[in-house]
Amino acid sequence: MSATTPLARFWDDFRANTLAVIALGVVIIIVLIALAAPLIAPQNPYDLATLVLTDARRPPGFVGSKGFTHWLGTDAQGRDLLSAILYGLRISIQIGILAGAIAFAIGATLGTFAAYFGGRIEALIMRIIDLQLSFPAILLALVLAALLGQGKGPLIAALVTAQYAYFARTAHGAASAERSKEYVEAALSTPLSPRRVVFRHILPNCMPPLIVVATVQIANSIALEATLSFLGLGLPVSEPSLGMLIANGFQYMLSGRYWISIYPGVALIILIVAINLVGDQIRDQLNPRLRR
Repeated sequence: MSATTPLARFWDDFRANTLAVIALGVVIIIVLIALAAPLIAPQNPYDLATLVLTDARRPPGFVGSKGFTHWLGTDAQGRDLLSAILYGLRISIQIGILAGAIAFAIGATLGTFAAYFGGRIEALIMRIIDLQLSFPAILLALVLAALLGQGKGPLIAALVTAQYAYFARTAHGAASAERSKEYVEAALSTPLSPRRVVFRHILPNCMPPLIVVATVQIANSIALEATLSFLGLGLPVSEPSLGMLIANGFQYMLSGRYWISIYPGVALIILIVAINLVGDQIRDQLNPRLRR
Protein backbone atom coordinates (compact mmCIF):
# COMPACT_ATOMS: atom_id res chain seq x y z
CA MET A 1 0.00 0.00 0.00
CA SER A 2 1.45 3.36 -1.01
CA ALA A 3 2.03 6.16 1.48
CA THR A 4 -0.74 8.74 1.58
CA THR A 5 0.59 11.40 3.94
CA PRO A 6 3.56 13.74 3.27
CA LEU A 7 5.36 12.42 6.35
CA ALA A 8 4.90 8.80 5.22
CA ARG A 9 6.15 9.65 1.72
CA PHE A 10 9.11 11.47 3.23
CA TRP A 11 10.01 8.43 5.33
CA ASP A 12 9.66 6.11 2.31
CA ASP A 13 12.17 8.26 0.42
CA PHE A 14 14.43 8.53 3.45
CA ARG A 15 14.66 4.80 4.12
CA ALA A 16 15.60 4.18 0.51
CA ASN A 17 19.05 5.47 1.48
CA THR A 18 20.51 2.71 3.65
CA LEU A 19 23.44 4.84 4.80
CA ALA A 20 21.13 7.61 6.01
CA VAL A 21 18.96 5.11 7.89
CA ILE A 22 22.04 3.66 9.60
CA ALA A 23 23.20 7.19 10.47
CA LEU A 24 19.77 8.02 11.90
CA GLY A 25 19.88 4.83 13.97
CA VAL A 26 23.33 5.78 15.27
CA VAL A 27 22.09 9.25 16.25
CA ILE A 28 19.07 7.81 18.05
CA ILE A 29 21.21 5.26 19.91
CA ILE A 30 23.74 7.91 20.96
CA VAL A 31 20.97 10.24 22.17
CA LEU A 32 19.33 7.45 24.18
CA ILE A 33 22.66 6.41 25.69
CA ALA A 34 23.47 10.02 26.57
CA LEU A 35 20.06 10.52 28.21
CA ALA A 36 20.56 7.34 30.22
CA ALA A 37 24.14 8.21 31.23
CA PRO A 38 23.35 8.61 34.95
CA LEU A 39 21.78 5.15 34.94
CA ILE A 40 24.29 3.16 32.89
CA ALA A 41 27.60 4.92 33.56
CA PRO A 42 29.68 3.01 36.13
CA GLN A 43 30.94 6.26 37.64
CA ASN A 44 29.75 9.85 38.02
CA PRO A 45 32.68 11.85 36.61
CA TYR A 46 31.29 15.04 38.19
CA ASP A 47 31.64 13.62 41.71
CA LEU A 48 35.22 14.40 42.69
CA ALA A 49 34.88 12.23 45.80
CA THR A 50 34.69 9.10 43.66
CA LEU A 51 37.94 9.82 41.80
CA VAL A 52 41.06 7.94 42.86
CA LEU A 53 44.32 9.47 41.62
CA THR A 54 46.13 6.13 41.81
CA ASP A 55 43.75 4.92 39.08
CA ALA A 56 44.79 7.74 36.72
CA ARG A 57 46.01 7.02 33.20
CA ARG A 58 45.24 3.30 33.39
CA PRO A 59 44.78 1.32 30.15
CA PRO A 60 41.49 -0.15 28.88
CA GLY A 61 40.35 -3.17 30.85
CA PHE A 62 41.96 -2.01 34.11
CA VAL A 63 40.10 -3.01 37.28
CA GLY A 64 40.13 0.03 39.55
CA SER A 65 40.23 0.37 43.31
CA LYS A 66 36.43 0.79 43.33
CA GLY A 67 36.05 -2.76 42.04
CA PHE A 68 34.67 -2.16 38.53
CA THR A 69 36.41 -2.54 35.19
CA HIS A 70 37.41 0.60 33.28
CA TRP A 71 36.66 -0.78 29.81
CA LEU A 72 38.07 2.29 28.03
CA GLY A 73 40.71 3.11 30.65
CA THR A 74 40.96 6.22 32.80
CA ASP A 75 42.06 9.80 32.18
CA ALA A 76 44.66 11.90 33.98
CA GLN A 77 42.25 12.64 36.86
CA GLY A 78 41.32 9.00 37.39
CA ARG A 79 37.91 9.34 35.73
CA ASP A 80 36.43 6.26 34.12
CA LEU A 81 36.73 7.19 30.45
CA LEU A 82 33.56 5.37 29.40
CA SER A 83 31.55 7.28 32.00
CA ALA A 84 33.18 10.58 31.02
CA ILE A 85 32.39 9.96 27.34
CA LEU A 86 28.74 9.17 28.12
CA TYR A 87 28.39 12.36 30.14
CA GLY A 88 30.37 14.29 27.54
CA LEU A 89 27.99 13.13 24.80
CA ARG A 90 25.11 14.24 27.01
CA ILE A 91 26.62 17.73 27.33
CA SER A 92 27.47 17.97 23.63
CA ILE A 93 23.98 16.99 22.51
CA GLN A 94 22.32 19.27 25.03
CA ILE A 95 24.40 22.29 24.04
CA GLY A 96 24.13 21.52 20.32
CA ILE A 97 20.33 21.28 20.39
CA LEU A 98 19.84 24.31 22.68
CA ALA A 99 22.21 26.52 20.70
CA GLY A 100 20.73 25.34 17.39
CA ALA A 101 17.14 25.90 18.55
CA ILE A 102 17.82 29.41 19.88
CA ALA A 103 19.83 30.37 16.80
CA PHE A 104 17.01 28.97 14.64
CA ALA A 105 14.38 31.07 16.43
CA ILE A 106 16.38 34.30 16.32
CA GLY A 107 17.76 33.92 12.81
CA ALA A 108 14.51 32.74 11.21
CA THR A 109 12.58 35.59 12.82
CA LEU A 110 15.07 38.27 11.76
CA GLY A 111 15.38 36.96 8.20
CA THR A 112 11.64 36.60 7.69
CA PHE A 113 10.81 40.03 9.11
CA ALA A 114 13.53 41.61 6.96
CA ALA A 115 11.98 40.07 3.83
CA TYR A 116 8.47 41.08 4.93
CA PHE A 117 9.16 44.75 5.68
CA GLY A 118 11.79 45.40 3.00
CA GLY A 119 13.28 48.85 2.52
CA ARG A 120 15.61 50.27 5.14
CA ILE A 121 14.72 47.65 7.74
CA GLU A 122 15.70 44.88 5.36
CA ALA A 123 18.87 46.69 4.33
CA LEU A 124 19.93 47.29 7.94
CA ILE A 125 19.28 43.74 9.14
CA MET A 126 20.85 42.04 6.14
CA ARG A 127 23.96 44.24 6.14
CA ILE A 128 24.55 43.27 9.77
CA ILE A 129 24.03 39.62 8.82
CA ASP A 130 26.37 39.91 5.83
CA LEU A 131 29.01 41.58 8.00
CA GLN A 132 28.83 38.77 10.53
CA LEU A 133 28.97 36.08 7.85
CA SER A 134 32.21 37.60 6.58
CA PHE A 135 33.91 36.32 9.73
CA PRO A 136 34.47 32.61 10.41
CA ALA A 137 32.08 31.21 13.02
CA ILE A 138 34.96 29.71 15.00
CA LEU A 139 36.61 33.15 15.27
CA LEU A 140 33.43 34.78 16.61
CA ALA A 141 32.85 31.90 19.01
CA LEU A 142 36.42 32.13 20.33
CA VAL A 143 36.19 35.88 20.94
CA LEU A 144 32.77 35.67 22.60
CA ALA A 145 33.73 32.67 24.75
CA ALA A 146 36.84 34.50 25.93
CA LEU A 147 34.78 37.59 26.80
CA LEU A 148 31.82 35.82 28.41
CA GLY A 149 33.79 33.25 30.41
CA GLN A 150 33.22 29.56 31.07
CA GLY A 151 29.91 27.83 31.72
CA LYS A 152 26.95 26.45 29.80
CA GLY A 153 25.10 29.76 29.62
CA PRO A 154 27.99 31.82 28.21
CA LEU A 155 28.97 28.96 25.87
CA ILE A 156 25.45 28.68 24.43
CA ALA A 157 25.29 32.48 24.04
CA ALA A 158 28.59 32.44 22.13
CA LEU A 159 27.43 29.62 19.84
CA VAL A 160 24.06 31.28 19.16
CA THR A 161 25.71 34.60 18.31
CA ALA A 162 28.14 32.86 15.99
CA GLN A 163 25.47 30.84 14.16
CA TYR A 164 22.15 32.69 14.01
CA ALA A 165 23.24 34.56 10.88
CA TYR A 166 23.16 31.35 8.82
CA PHE A 167 19.49 30.88 9.70
CA ALA A 168 18.76 34.55 9.03
CA ARG A 169 20.32 34.45 5.56
CA THR A 170 18.46 31.24 4.65
CA ALA A 171 15.14 32.52 6.01
CA HIS A 172 15.53 35.81 4.17
CA GLY A 173 16.11 34.10 0.85
CA ALA A 174 13.14 31.77 1.28
CA ALA A 175 10.85 34.48 2.66
CA SER A 176 11.73 36.87 -0.17
CA ALA A 177 10.51 34.27 -2.66
CA GLU A 178 7.33 33.65 -0.64
CA ARG A 179 6.65 37.38 -0.14
CA SER A 180 5.70 37.88 -3.80
CA LYS A 181 3.28 34.95 -3.98
CA GLU A 182 -0.47 35.35 -4.23
CA TYR A 183 -1.37 33.80 -0.88
CA VAL A 184 0.76 36.42 0.91
CA GLU A 185 -0.81 39.22 -1.10
CA ALA A 186 -4.22 37.86 -0.13
CA ALA A 187 -3.22 37.79 3.55
CA LEU A 188 -1.94 41.37 3.32
CA SER A 189 -5.29 42.52 1.94
CA THR A 190 -6.95 41.47 5.22
CA PRO A 191 -6.59 43.29 8.56
CA LEU A 192 -3.99 40.88 9.87
CA SER A 193 -1.04 42.03 11.95
CA PRO A 194 2.47 41.73 10.45
CA ARG A 195 3.35 39.22 13.16
CA ARG A 196 0.45 36.97 12.16
CA VAL A 197 1.27 37.17 8.46
CA VAL A 198 4.93 36.34 9.13
CA PHE A 199 4.44 33.48 11.60
CA ARG A 200 1.22 31.96 10.21
CA HIS A 201 1.73 32.36 6.47
CA ILE A 202 5.30 33.10 5.39
CA LEU A 203 7.52 31.33 7.93
CA PRO A 204 5.83 27.88 7.73
CA ASN A 205 6.54 27.80 4.00
CA CYS A 206 10.21 28.62 4.65
CA MET A 207 10.73 25.63 6.92
CA PRO A 208 12.25 23.07 4.48
CA PRO A 209 15.54 24.95 3.87
CA LEU A 210 15.65 26.00 7.54
CA ILE A 211 15.35 22.38 8.67
CA VAL A 212 18.32 21.48 6.47
CA VAL A 213 20.38 24.32 7.94
CA ALA A 214 19.31 23.28 11.45
CA THR A 215 20.74 19.77 11.05
CA VAL A 216 24.03 21.17 9.80
CA GLN A 217 24.23 23.82 12.52
CA ILE A 218 23.52 21.35 15.32
CA ALA A 219 26.52 19.33 14.16
CA ASN A 220 28.53 22.56 13.89
CA SER A 221 27.47 23.57 17.42
CA ILE A 222 28.72 20.26 18.78
CA ALA A 223 32.02 20.67 16.92
CA LEU A 224 32.41 24.29 18.08
CA GLU A 225 31.67 23.35 21.69
CA ALA A 226 34.31 20.62 21.53
CA THR A 227 36.80 23.05 19.96
CA LEU A 228 36.23 25.72 22.61
CA SER A 229 36.46 23.16 25.42
CA PHE A 230 39.65 21.76 23.88
CA LEU A 231 41.13 25.27 23.99
CA GLY A 232 39.97 25.80 27.58
CA LEU A 233 37.30 28.38 26.69
CA GLY A 234 34.20 26.19 26.95
CA LEU A 235 32.96 24.34 29.97
CA PRO A 236 34.74 24.34 33.36
CA VAL A 237 36.92 21.41 34.40
CA SER A 238 34.14 20.11 36.65
CA GLU A 239 32.10 19.22 33.54
CA PRO A 240 34.17 16.89 31.34
CA SER A 241 32.99 17.57 27.80
CA LEU A 242 34.40 15.60 24.88
CA GLY A 243 36.62 18.49 23.83
CA MET A 244 38.09 18.73 27.31
CA LEU A 245 38.67 14.97 27.47
CA ILE A 246 40.58 15.15 24.18
CA ALA A 247 42.63 18.07 25.49
CA ASN A 248 43.41 16.25 28.75
CA GLY A 249 44.90 13.32 26.88
CA PHE A 250 46.66 15.26 24.14
CA GLN A 251 49.91 15.60 26.10
CA TYR A 252 50.03 11.83 26.67
CA MET A 253 49.64 10.80 23.02
CA LEU A 254 53.37 10.27 22.47
CA SER A 255 53.79 8.37 25.74
CA GLY A 256 51.54 5.51 24.60
CA ARG A 257 48.44 6.52 26.57
CA TYR A 258 46.46 7.01 23.38
CA TRP A 259 43.08 6.08 24.82
CA ILE A 260 42.62 9.31 26.79
CA SER A 261 42.24 11.35 23.58
CA ILE A 262 41.41 8.75 20.94
CA TYR A 263 38.21 7.32 22.39
CA PRO A 264 36.50 10.69 23.09
CA GLY A 265 37.62 11.82 19.63
CA VAL A 266 36.09 8.74 18.00
CA ALA A 267 32.82 9.29 19.87
CA LEU A 268 32.75 12.94 18.74
CA ILE A 269 33.48 12.04 15.11
CA ILE A 270 30.80 9.34 15.01
CA LEU A 271 28.17 11.74 16.38
CA ILE A 272 29.02 14.60 14.01
CA VAL A 273 29.33 12.39 10.91
CA ALA A 274 26.02 10.63 11.67
CA ILE A 275 24.18 13.95 12.07
CA ASN A 276 25.69 15.28 8.83
CA LEU A 277 24.68 12.14 6.91
CA VAL A 278 21.10 12.52 8.13
CA GLY A 279 21.20 16.21 7.21
CA ASP A 280 22.51 15.44 3.71
CA GLN A 281 19.65 13.05 3.07
CA ILE A 282 17.07 15.54 4.35
CA ARG A 283 18.61 18.20 2.11
CA ASP A 284 18.41 15.94 -0.94
CA GLN A 285 14.74 15.16 -0.26
CA LEU A 286 13.63 18.72 0.45
CA ASN A 287 15.45 20.11 -2.59
CA PRO A 288 14.23 18.29 -5.74
CA ARG A 289 17.15 19.68 -7.76
CA LEU A 290 19.59 17.76 -5.57
CA ARG A 291 17.79 14.40 -5.80
CA ARG A 292 19.93 11.72 -7.31
